[in-house]
Amino acid sequence: MASTVDLSTLAIPALLDVLRTTDKGLPASEALRRLSTQPRTPSRFSAHRGRQAGIWHEVRRQFASPIIWILAGTTALSMLLGDLLEGVIILAILIASGLAGIWREHQAGRVMKDLLSRVQVHVEVLRDGNITSIPSGDVVPGDLIVLNAGDVIPADLRLINAHNLLLDESILTGESTPIERTVQEGWVREGTHVVSGTGQAVVVLTGSTSQMGKLREHISQGVRPSAFEIGTTRLGMLLLRTMVTLVAVLIVVNMLLQRPLIESLLFALAVAVGLTPQLLPAIVVASMSAGAQRMARESVLVKQLDAIADFGGMTVLCCDKTGTLTAGALALSDAMDCAGKSDLRVRWLASVNATLQTGMTNPLDTAICTAAPLTPATKPTLIDELPYDFERRRLSILIEDSDQALLITKGAYAEILQVSERVRYHGTVQPLAAYRDDIDGLFHRLSAAGFRVLAVATRPVPEPKVLRIDDEQGLTLEGLLAFFDPLKPDAADALVRLRDLGIRVVLITGDNAMAARYVAKEAAIPNADVVLGPSLEAMDDNSLRQIVITHDVFAQVDPLDKERLVRALQETGAVVGLLGDGINDGAALRAANIGISVDTAVDVAREAASLVLLDKDLHVVADGVSAGRRTFANTIKYVRVTMSANLGNMVSLVVATAFLPFLPLLPIQILLLNFVSDIPAFALSDDRVDDESLVKPTTWKITNLRAFMVVFGLVSSAFDLALFFVLARVVVVPAETFQAAWFAASTLTELSALLVLRTARPCWRSRPSRALLVTSGAIAALVLVLVVTPAGGLMGLTVLPYAVLALVVSGTLGYVLANEMVKRVWPAGLSLASQ
Repeated sequence: MASTVDLSTLAIPALLDVLRTTDKGLPASEALRRLSTQPRTPSRFSAHRGRQAGIWHEVRRQFASPIIWILAGTTALSMLLGDLLEGVIILAILIASGLAGIWREHQAGRVMKDLLSRVQVHVEVLRDGNITSIPSGDVVPGDLIVLNAGDVIPADLRLINAHNLLLDESILTGESTPIERTVQEGWVREGTHVVSGTGQAVVVLTGSTSQMGKLREHISQGVRPSAFEIGTTRLGMLLLRTMVTLVAVLIVVNMLLQRPLIESLLFALAVAVGLTPQLLPAIVVASMSAGAQRMARESVLVKQLDAIADFGGMTVLCCDKTGTLTAGALALSDAMDCAGKSDLRVRWLASVNATLQTGMTNPLDTAICTAAPLTPATKPTLIDELPYDFERRRLSILIEDSDQALLITKGAYAEILQVSERVRYHGTVQPLAAYRDDIDGLFHRLSAAGFRVLAVATRPVPEPKVLRIDDEQGLTLEGLLAFFDPLKPDAADALVRLRDLGIRVVLITGDNAMAARYVAKEAAIPNADVVLGPSLEAMDDNSLRQIVITHDVFAQVDPLDKERLVRALQETGAVVGLLGDGINDGAALRAANIGISVDTAVDVAREAASLVLLDKDLHVVADGVSAGRRTFANTIKYVRVTMSANLGNMVSLVVATAFLPFLPLLPIQILLLNFVSDIPAFALSDDRVDDESLVKPTTWKITNLRAFMVVFGLVSSAFDLALFFVLARVVVVPAETFQAAWFAASTLTELSALLVLRTARPCWRSRPSRALLVTSGAIAALVLVLVVTPAGGLMGLTVLPYAVLALVVSGTLGYVLANEMVKRVWPAGLSLASQ
C-alpha cells in the first residue's frame, strides 16, 4: 500500500478508505485482528533497555560463550575415545549451570513485566464509535486517536482535525520550541507529545514502519549499555584477558610436561569455563529484579533495572515544590480586585477561563472550577482560545458577551502585566501606571505569605474572530487570584532524611521568587537565596556551573533552563535525579541521570522517567534510595567476591600445574566447583546490608573493584599455594587425595569469602540472610559428603583421611582470619561509596 500511495499527501477521506476505517474508528474485533498480524510497537518501558528478553534470547545468551562450545566439543571427542561417563557428567554440569541462569533471568523478566504493566502509557482511541483507553503499543493502522495536552504520540499519524494543537518535537528535531500542527501539515510523528490544544488523528504507520520505529530498530542493533553494564563488561574483559593468558600458559606447560593432549585441552578449557563469570549477568539481573520488587513495596516502580544503581548513587535531587514539599492540594483562597478586596466578577472571569479552556488540565484550573463552578445560566459560549504555553505563560479565551466578544486572559502576574495598559480599580477603569506600585505591593505581600498568585485581565473585542497571540495586548487588569498549597507537615523531616543519605535537594519551580523563598524557608532548605530563570538565560555555561554549586533555589524557571540546570549540576560531578510530573519536565527528565516521575503524571513525564513513584513524597524517595543502595550493595558483593576468587584460582592453578606431575584438579572437578559455588550467590539478592553501607551515595568505580580483585585474589592464592606445598611436599599425598583436598578447600574458601567479604564489618558482627546461610551451609555439607564418603567417586574424588580433612578445615579458618586482617588494615577496600 505505502509503495503505491503517498500517505503524507493523500486527502483524509481517501486516506481513511485506504486504511479501511471510518470516522467512528475501527470495530474492536478488526483492531484485534490487525494487532495479531502487524509488527507490534515495542514498549519504551523496558527492563533491559530495549533488548528482547524472550526465553530463546535467554537460552542463546547463557550458551553463547565459544569457550563452552569448544569444551562441549572436546568432551564429545573424549567420549568417542572411550571416556563416556566423565563426558556425560561434564555435559550435565554445563547444562545445569546454563539452565540455572536461564531460570533466574526468566523469573526476573516476569517480575519486571508485571511491574512495568503498572506504569504503562495508554492512549484514547475510537473503537466502534466509542472512546476507549488502550496501551500505546496496541494501536494499529486505522485507529482514530484522540489527542489532548500531555499525550505521547504512539505512532505516525495524520491529523483529521486540530484545535490550537502545539507539539513538542524535540525528541526528533532537537528544537525545544513547540510547533503548531494543522490538518494540512502532513505527519505527526511517533515519540513527540502534545503540549497544548486538542485534536483527532488516524494511525498510519506503527512498529518498525514508523520513523521512530526505524530509528529504534537501527539503534537496537547497537544498544548503548548503561554505566553499570559498561562497568561489569570492562571488569569481565579484564578477567577474560587474564584468563586467556593464563590458560595459554596452562596448555603450554602441560604440553612441555608431555601430558595427554585431550586431557590437557579438557583441563585448560574447564579452567576457562570455571574462571569465566558465566552467571554474572543472571545474578546481576536477579539481584536487580529482586531490588525492583523491594522498591515497589516502597512505592517506587523501576522501569529500567540499571537505574537502580544510579538511584543509589544520586547526590542531588531536583524537584518542584508543588506536591513534593507542599501538600499538592491547591485551593483558591480568594479572587480579589486590584485593591485586595474579594470580587465576584474576578471569580467569575477566572472560572469562565478555567472551565471553557480545552488545553491541558492543571491543578490551578481545577482549584478554580472547584471553588467557583459555573452553572448553565452563568456559562457563556466559547468562540476561540489561545492555549497556555511556557513562553507566554498566559491562557486566553474569547467568549460571547452581549453584542460583542470578550477576551479573558489568565496567567502569571508579570506576564499579564506585560500586556495590560489599564486596571479596574475600585470599580472604575484607570491607567495601570497610576496604581502599579500599589498592585505590586499586594502581589508581593501575597507571595511572601506563601500564596501562588495569578492575574486576570480582559479586553472587549468588537466581533467574534480567530484569536492570535497579538490579540493579547491593551488589556485591562481585573484582579488577582490567590491559591494556597500548605507545606507538608513532614517536608522538613524528609529533607533531613535525604541530607542524611548524602543527597542535596535543589528546588526548581516556575513560580515567583517570593513563593519559592517562602517554601524553602519553611522546609528548612539550607540556602534559600533565590536565582531567577531570566538571569539564568543570560549566563554562560561556566557561570551557571558556579551558581548551581552555591544555590539551592531557582524560581521562574522555564523547561529549557530546567534542563540546563540539570546538565550544569552533572558537569560539577553530581549524579542528578529529577522529580517531575508535568509536560514541561520531559526534557529535564531525559537529561537527568535518574528521571523520577509519579503514576499520576502526564504521559510524557512518565515515559521520560526511569522510576515512577506511587506517591509524590520525598519520604518515598528516601525509602527508594535506601532500597536502591541495598540492591546495588548486594550486586557488588557477588561481583567483588567472584572476581577475586576467580583471579586467585587462576594463579593457583597455573603455579600448581607447573610444579605437579599430575593435574591439580580434573576438568569435571573444576566445573563442579564452579557450579556449586555459584548457587549461594543467587541468595545474595535478598541479603542483609549493613546500615553504614546505606548512608552515602554508592557509585561504580572499576579501579577500586580491580584493586579489590587483586588484593583478595592474591590472599586466596596465598592460602591455595600454602595448602599445595603442605600436601605435595610435607604430607606427600597421592594425586587423587591431593585433588579431593584441593577441591574441598577451594569450595570451602570460596563459600567463606562470600560470607566474610559481603561486609566491611567483622563477619561475626554482620548477620547474613537466612537464605545465604542455608545455601552456603548446604553446599559446604555436600562438599564434605563428597570427600568423606564414596559418593564423590563419580567426580574422581577419593575419600579424604581425617588428618587431611582437618588440614583443609584449619586452612579455611586461617583464610577467614587472613581476610579479616586485610579488611582491618584496608577498610576503604570494602567501602561501597568508593566502588
